[in-house]
Amino acid sequence: MTTAPRWLSEEEQRTWRAYRQATTLLEDHLDRRLQRDAGMPHVYYGLLVQLGEAPGRQLRMTELARIAKITRSRLSHAVARLERNGWVRREDCPSDRRGQNAVLTDEGYAELERTAPSHVRTVRQAMFDRLTPEQVDQLGEIMRVVAEGLQPSDASADLPWLR
Repeated sequence: MTTAPRWLSEEEQRTWRAYRQATTLLEDHLDRRLQRDAGMPHVYYGLLVQLGEAPGRQLRMTELARIAKITRSRLSHAVARLERNGWVRREDCPSDRRGQNAVLTDEGYAELERTAPSHVRTVRQAMFDRLTPEQVDQLGEIMRVVAEGLQPSDASADLPWLR
């Protein structure tokens, strides 16, 4: 026996649609700015940030894919492009001959440092400058609750913003 779906109320539907429109517009805006400023999409910038924050500026490819929430195939394509730019290199994993690490090069770190100020200005103008401090707190709490509910329980240790 199947049960009827719990349809969204009118207010929930408005909220859901506003969320979808805002996130789509925000991602598009960030992508366009990063393409203009650095010749890379937002997801590639996120990979550089993850590597820049990692110990030794390197992560196993499987770990980087898991943290970035992208497939290994998409990550491989992204890393290949970042390698062509000289921003990332792959190295064999010393502890597992089958694994590879993605390593942020000095050139990649320099590109991250060059691009970060413009990116943070774009994020601030597009999002945080439009919100009150209370709204920022509320949004942060709401997004943490949503992320915690969707995140596998063992992964939250790698994502300090969830804490």
